[in-house]
Formats: sequence, structure tokens, C-alpha cells
Amino acid sequence: MKRLFPLSLVAIAIASALAVVSPTAANGQAAGLVSSVLNRMEQNRQSLKNLRAGISMEKYNSQLRDSDRYKGVVLYMPAPGRDASVRIEWSSPQHEILSVANGKYTLFRPRLKQAIVGTSKSMKGKAGAGGILEMMYMSRQQLESRFQPLQDVREETLWGGVSTIHLTLVPKGSMSFKYAEIWVDSSGMPVQTKIVEKNDDATTLRLTGLEKNRSISPDEFKVNLDSDVKIVKG
Repeated sequence: MKRLFPLSLVAIAIASALAVVSPTAANGQAAGLVSSVLNRMEQNRQSLKNLRAGISMEKYNSQLRDSDRYKGVVLYMPAPGRDASVRIEWSSPQHEILSVANGKYTLFRPRLKQAIVGTSKSMKGKAGAGGILEMMYMSRQQLESRFQPLQDVREETLWGGVSTIHLTLVPKGSMSFKYAEIWVDSSGMPVQTKIVEKNDDATTLRLTGLEKNRSISPDEFKVNLDSDVKIVKG
């Protein structure tokens, strides 16, 4: 199964906390619902200083009709431009740590005693994240220009009893995926996303146990490596 770089999987979830799109919909009732959820998303974006949450991911292979599942923890601290800090530590099925801060990334694989390091810009291409990763840094104007009006806007309750509003984003032009679905909770926080690729492979990501605006030190985004870890430039 094709493996996406972990940051690309969380990027679209966090993207909605960083920018919102035009409240265009097919009818007045849907337009009102869209406007309401986008207002909450904008308030969440403005108030979000940092985030710690559990993260689960399911990657579906349409050819094999099989899924791989992952679990871990994510830390996120927004910043102007492309300087946002993200740390994802996967605990299952294998222990891996991805940290992105100050325009650089480290992907540490303890079982291999290997760490891949490079710049965030170089990571995008090598990781195959493409347009998905770029969404994390898009402005409202960019989102409006690259995506069609929001589709399939509806209320939906996720497992765990979390009430959400479901939105679908369809690219206007060529991107590396067919469409993306986002589930936004009552606070305006995207808590689940599904990315469907052009070959119908899909990645579903869920955030749980959200802790917003707690004490998170910038040092938590550092990856401490032992002297016997092999460093590979990405």
C-alpha cells in the first residue's frame, strides 16, 4: 500500500483551523449552516494557540480492499506563514516520530535507528503530500480560488457521540487527491478528515481527547537522537 508521509495526513485536519472558505451553498438553509460553521471555524482559528490530541488513522487500499490502522499523539502550535510546529508520535503499529519546526523536519524511526532530516519545503515533494500538505498553509483567498463551493453540508454524529458538521472540498483544478471530507465539532475544530485519492484509496484521520491552549513548550517539538542514530538527509 502506498504510504503517505504522516504530516500530510494531519495537515488537512489542521488546515481548516488556519483558513476558511466562502460560505456558498446550493440553497438558503444550507448557506446558513455553512456560514455558521465557518464562523465557528474562524473563531477557533483565531483562538487556537496550541493543541495536544490523540490521533488515529485508517488507510484504505481500494485495490486490496484492505486497511492499515495507526494510533498516536499529535502536538500542534500555529505560527505565521509556514513556521507552524507539528509533532506526531505514532505508537501503533510501529513507533515513529515526525517533528516539523522552524522550517525543518525530522522523521525518526527508532527500530531502524535512523532519522531523516530536511527542510519542510523539500519534505513536501519527497513525501508525496503534494496539494494536501500545501492546504495547511493556504490563505482564505487561495482556498476560494482552488476549491469549488462547499458540498454535502450536513449534521453528523461521529463515534463517541461527537456532534459535527460535515463538509466536502472538491478541487477546481488538478491536485493529488479527488476530494476531501471534513467533520467540524461545535467549537469549530476539525476533528475528522477523509482524503480520497484519484485511485479511490482513502485516508481517514480522527482527533480525540483534544486539549487546546494548554502549556506546550517549544522543546517538545525537538527530537532527541542518540549518537548511534544514522542521519539521512531528505
